[in-house]
Amino acid sequence: MLNLDKENFGPQVLEAKGLVLVDFWSPKCEPCLALLPAVEELAGRYPAVKFTKLNILENRRLAIGQRVMGLPTILVYRDGEKAAELSQDFQIEDVEEKLKELCP
Repeated sequence: MLNLDKENFGPQVLEAKGLVLVDFWSPKCEPCLALLPAVEELAGRYPAVKFTKLNILENRRLAIGQRVMGLPTILVYRDGEKAAELSQDFQIEDVEEKLKELCP
């Protein structure tokens, strides 16, 4: 999974073609840390999707700019536009369902 920051978020997410999943997380967020291995495992099953993650402690303004107000949050972008959002009370199965809906 590609680590995002304020320098590469635009080119890797907002200017990217296709689907990009962004896992907004924090090292202080237990549910985020528990979810991360499952998200990484999904990355292997969906090669058409670019999987990325953004540590909000290091990129707070960027997270707020994307309207991420709670953790864990996963946003899926299609051609730079937000196509799906999963926030706080969701399971990895919900993420996979959303990817199945969005994948061509």
